[in-house]
Amino acid sequence: MKLIFATNNENKVKEFRSLLGEQFEIITLLEAGIDIDIPEPHDTLEANATEKSTTIRRMTGENCFAEDTGLEITALHGAPGVLSARYAGEQKLAADNIEKVLREMTGQEDRSAQFRTVISLLLDGQEYQFEGVCNGQITTSVKGGKGFGYDPIFIPDGADRAFAEMDLTEKNQYSHRARAFEKFVAFLKKSTNV
Repeated sequence: MKLIFATNNENKVKEFRSLLGEQFEIITLLEAGIDIDIPEPHDTLEANATEKSTTIRRMTGENCFAEDTGLEITALHGAPGVLSARYAGEQKLAADNIEKVLREMTGQEDRSAQFRTVISLLLDGQEYQFEGVCNGQITTSVKGGKGFGYDPIFIPDGADRAFAEMDLTEKNQYSHRARAFEKFVAFLKKSTNV
């Protein structure tokens, strides 16, 4: 079964492909010949995920899915949240976003945070949503050089290292995206008898 993944983020594609296995084929926007940056105008992850999946469904008529992920920090009242990718500006540079978060977290005793992913699947014209959450702590400095986004400043609960210090297999044991994806894959297998 083929599914178009409504993203231009190669890191996310790599994570999803590592989780999916052989029975489903993920087609990226690039592979589908689609060259657009889908806007994320809404104030919830759920609505942004839906925006992305319905945009691609309208363009292609194909089964597709999209996801939106946010880092929600308790001391920052849930920020950066839906603005995670562009927290420090429209240039969407991870280093700038990390620097801004660490600056805003200076002196904060409560460093609890969560990564939250919402997947919107459009299958045969019907939408289904799946959520994954990973609780953890914000570090006081950048750690590791793997991963992407906020991975260098997030240590998941139950681990002693930041996401950016883990390889993909280890990260997937904790990852919000992996947790949402497990629900997504279980649903796909059940509804398509794969």
